[in-house]
Amino acid sequence: MMEFGALIKYYRTQRGMTQTELAKGICSVPHLSKIENNSKEANEETIALLLERLSISLEEMEEKEEEIKHLLRDVNNKINFYLTKEVDETYQKLKNREHLTPFSKHIYIWELTKYRYLLFKRQIGEAESQRDLLFKQKKKFSQHESYFFRYYNAIFLILKGQHKNADDILETLYIENEHDATSGEFLYHRALVKSSLEQSGHAIHFGKMALQIFMNQHNFLRILHTLMLLGISYTHSKIYEEAEGCFQHLIRNAELLKEEKMLPQIYHNMGFLQHKMNNDREALFYYEKSLALQSNLNQHYLVTLYSIGEIYFSLQSTEKAKKYLQEAYSLSKELGNKKYRLLAEFYLFHMASTQKAFKYLEAKVIPYFEETHEQIDYLTRFYKMLADYYNENGMVHKAVSYLNKITGGII
Repeated sequence: MMEFGALIKYYRTQRGMTQTELAKGICSVPHLSKIENNSKEANEETIALLLERLSISLEEMEEKEEEIKHLLRDVNNKINFYLTKEVDETYQKLKNREHLTPFSKHIYIWELTKYRYLLFKRQIGEAESQRDLLFKQKKKFSQHESYFFRYYNAIFLILKGQHKNADDILETLYIENEHDATSGEFLYHRALVKSSLEQSGHAIHFGKMALQIFMNQHNFLRILHTLMLLGISYTHSKIYEEAEGCFQHLIRNAELLKEEKMLPQIYHNMGFLQHKMNNDREALFYYEKSLALQSNLNQHYLVTLYSIGEIYFSLQSTEKAKKYLQEAYSLSKELGNKKYRLLAEFYLFHMASTQKAFKYLEAKVIPYFEETHEQIDYLTRFYKMLADYYNENGMVHKAVSYLNKITGGII
């Protein structure tokens, strides 16, 4: 039932009525005061008379309570199916009824749904404010509501790039196995976190579980998102045939569903896979398809741009490598991306002076990767490059020190 005491007080105050005016002929003023403060339950007849005097229909209020319940369920279902436009429409209907939610039994579910919606829309600042508001109320949550608050906090941490903290929350929820900790969405986020932490085996395990659920639900967009995760995880695990199958399936279906926003990322990841398989010409084909579909002032564009330059460098196509790497260097400075600025500058130095390039690699690039613990693959490659360089120049002791970093467990 709705919190009729709070509802009566709200509308009485809004209409400028005193408790005496409202209670006259219906109940005593102290009785009304207790009803308004929810310290006394009133019978349905008294509630109906008070609402009638306020020109509010009891039946209409109960219908609105049920309507709020269905709209909340609808918003969450549409987020589950990643139906962006439909989510916005349903959410707006809920917003139009927001003045009623404080009096309903769904008040905390509404506030949690608002938090989830803001995360879905990537409105991180507003989501953080909503999280803080919910944190102050968390002692009043039911077990069900507490579960969702923790789960949405994990999603918030994922969006903030705090994957280890998110993983800890998801692990706890998974062990507790409460409510829908084995839903497709939950398993998808577990796979996403494990992939970000480069725990590819776990990412594949949870990704396959999520994929099966999404397939059973005919949740087509989430199937594509999960296939992307699986393709990336298979690539990192060097299970190349499975990875290629995922990306081929993605390309066919993203084109069929006209998911143009996903295609640049799919092409990029297919390019990365082909590069790992030493199919550099195929890699360039997919990277360039990806680049053609992207706007030119974002991080994704920068990564693809750099990847193309790096392949041209390995193919000894100096002029093309220089063109792409110079553009990557300029864009990385503009975007404040230190990682790709360092990488692009290293290869640009390399094309001008090998000696200068390796000094830069040792003094700037490697310390950055060691400090940030980013992508062990890069460090391994650079250690090997430096070991070879020092060995060729008769500096065996330094060469061995870098070989030890590869084999000695330091990384």
